[in-house]
Amino acid sequence: MGDNSKTHAKVDEAKGKVKETIGHAVGNERLEAEGRAEQAQADARQAGEKAKDAAKDIFHTHD
Repeated sequence: MGDNSKTHAKVDEAKGKVKETIGHAVGNERLEAEGRAEQAQADARQAGEKAKDAAKDIFHTHD
């Protein structure tokens, strides 16, 4: 996984967790849901990057 993509996904995941936690703490369901959605998007991006890395390993390709 590219370092930049990995870092960006981790940051987005952390921001989503903060939003979810704050939304839950203040009773804001919309903010809580946005946080969960951001975490899901970050997880999907990480899975995609891992799949690309696996394909590179299988086919021995390099960027």
